[in-house]
Amino acid sequence: MRLVFAGTPEVAVPALEALLESRHEVVAAITRPDAPAGRGRKLTASPVGQRAAEAGIEVLKPAKAKDPEFLDRLRAIAPDCCPVVAYGALIPGVALDIPRHGWINLHFSLLPAWRGAAPVQRAVLHGDEITGAATFQIEEDLDTGPVFGVVTEPILAGDTSGDLLGRLAQTGAQLLVATMDGVEEGELEPRPQPSDGVSFAPKLTPEDAHVDWTLPAHHIDRLIRACTPAPGAWTTFHDDRLKLGPVRPAPDGPALVPGELRATKTETFAGTGTHPVVLGDVQPQGKQRMAATDWARGVRPAEGDALR
Repeated sequence: MRLVFAGTPEVAVPALEALLESRHEVVAAITRPDAPAGRGRKLTASPVGQRAAEAGIEVLKPAKAKDPEFLDRLRAIAPDCCPVVAYGALIPGVALDIPRHGWINLHFSLLPAWRGAAPVQRAVLHGDEITGAATFQIEEDLDTGPVFGVVTEPILAGDTSGDLLGRLAQTGAQLLVATMDGVEEGELEPRPQPSDGVSFAPKLTPEDAHVDWTLPAHHIDRLIRACTPAPGAWTTFHDDRLKLGPVRPAPDGPALVPGELRATKTETFAGTGTHPVVLGDVQPQGKQRMAATDWARGVRPAEGDALR
């Protein structure tokens, strides 16, 4: 089939790579417009845009998917199908009608669970034991279309969202290729999503990532892993922001009030609403990431000092 791939971030690149290596012909890629990046805030193409350019295929960067010039160009390309991975914008009905097999999305959850922008982060935060990826026919409503296929993936005890998304990007890429094969052969019919089990996954904001130390240790553990690498969990110490890497619950640790610090030669504990956690890596404001024990050795928390 003639494909036009739509995607933007790094997590979408494995799917583009897999399609480029498949029997299908990827004739163009759609991605979000170049955006400022790095310290110099220089306009930079998205990871998908960069990889598509390296592959020598046309790159389309519409400000909106309903722009007339973009729609005219898509009609001229005449794709059979538009596979989508984390494009980052809604596809209007006028665009959905152009490819004869429509637009098929790779979504990183087992639909109808975790419809929306942050399915992996929400699955980790919720404490799910199993997640996966699904391919489905895009409709104008959010992630409601019938499903072609799924793959499952266990969520391991120490998984961050970045860890889990990295695995799903690889297995999901193969699912997307298999879906394209099945659609071309006419052997794959999508099935409507069940009406029960629906949940939603709005994007996690920096405010969501501010740790509330009165919460139970297991919730703080999940929150920090869900927010790693983005938007990045944080707390404050002496009114300065402190970024937090994953922590380890310590049921046998010292008795501490929420946020209270206790540093030993080998571990730095922080109190929670239940038992303490052992801090992992931290990043003080304006400094490099470091082990929490090195940070504590430098700041020397006194009795009564706490994270807030």
